[in-house]
Amino acid sequence: MGQEVNEMGKKAYVIFVSVIAAIGGLLFGFDTAIIAGATRFLKDQFSLSSLGEGLAVSIVLVGCMVGTWIAGVASDRIGRKRFLLVSAVLFFVSAVGCAIPQNLFQFLVFRFIGGLAIGSASLVCPLYISEIAPAQIRGALVSVNQMTIVTGILLAYFVNWILVGAGPSNWRWMFAAGAIPAVIFFGLVLRVPESPRWLVKQGRENEALEVLSRVNEPGLASAEVLNIKETLTLEQGRLSELFKPGFRTALLVGVVLAVFQQITGINAVIYYSPRFFETAGLARGTAILQSTIVGLVNMLFTIVAIVLVDRVGRKPLLLGACAGMGISFILLGAAFKFQLFSGGLVLVFTLLYVAFFAMAMGPIVWVVIAEIFPTRIRGQAMAIATVALWFADFVVSLTFPVIADKLHESFAFWLYAGMCVIDFLFMWFVLPETKGKTLEEIERCWLKS
Repeated sequence: MGQEVNEMGKKAYVIFVSVIAAIGGLLFGFDTAIIAGATRFLKDQFSLSSLGEGLAVSIVLVGCMVGTWIAGVASDRIGRKRFLLVSAVLFFVSAVGCAIPQNLFQFLVFRFIGGLAIGSASLVCPLYISEIAPAQIRGALVSVNQMTIVTGILLAYFVNWILVGAGPSNWRWMFAAGAIPAVIFFGLVLRVPESPRWLVKQGRENEALEVLSRVNEPGLASAEVLNIKETLTLEQGRLSELFKPGFRTALLVGVVLAVFQQITGINAVIYYSPRFFETAGLARGTAILQSTIVGLVNMLFTIVAIVLVDRVGRKPLLLGACAGMGISFILLGAAFKFQLFSGGLVLVFTLLYVAFFAMAMGPIVWVVIAEIFPTRIRGQAMAIATVALWFADFVVSLTFPVIADKLHESFAFWLYAGMCVIDFLFMWFVLPETKGKTLEEIERCWLKS
């Protein structure tokens, strides 16, 4: 009985620490999605063209690319915990700054800073969780980060809906609301330990053992420290190592998965769903309300991933979700092509797509790219994949309004459906299964290939 209580305590502790780190994901989701409800008001205030609208939405993603790369390099040097604190400060500065601009340039500057924060959190939060979580629940705990991301998205949609009728300054209050969770995040991160794998890499083995003993039995913790040390001796610790046989495949998998997570269209939905609900004939307030429903479905189906990822595995869930996403976009494109706007079909097909994305493509891509790279350069390697992800997101968010205006919404949705087909084939033939393996076992598999 005492052993069971001890095991429950250790599991509760690692969940507690992981949830705190994952609050960075909530800020990531909130700051990413808050623009959805503010875009139309920004467009009116600053008289934006389609390209200007795309820039106002996508400038944050330029910051994400820069922030991701800085976080990858810096977190390998100064630690994961310290960079979580840095991202919290950046989130706060961006929230306040985006609430007070007097012109478009000032807004773009602070949205760029928000991008630095989002990019940092998108890398360091799942990276930190993957390095502290036991192998048997690592997939679920990293997926919790995605759960907080979609919770942040839902919260942003809810704030948008609440404030839509708050007058001409409503969009300023939408952005300002993000300052509150940023302050809470900073305070809570002060309470979490440093990543044990980063500590071993720095030669601080006693501190690493102390952390691992809080999530494992003492004997298992000692064995894990030795395993980490032995695996580190197999690494050179240089970025060029990623381009050698074995790790080269890991880099390919990480980058391609990251890119396809975006070019299969998710952020056309997250950023622009109010726009195409309005196109389908809904009033602006109703369109924002339906976007809130999108956010709710996104959150609920992420729970499916958390429950199944360590039972069913990464690959089967990703393949099923990708097929469902492609079918959903084919149907959504047909609804816009033939103006099938009655009966809520646009909302139904949008929710179907989001449900498939949330059950695998959203959370599990982050799981995979957080666990497949070598320890010494995991931050930098993950940064390469995550920068590619944010660049793909930038392309999608910048081009969707232009494609929709010039070629029609249906063309955009069918284009994303085509990307789902290519992604499915890549995962079928190239993606390995990593369920149940320690990070060191995954690394050794690449070295043997």
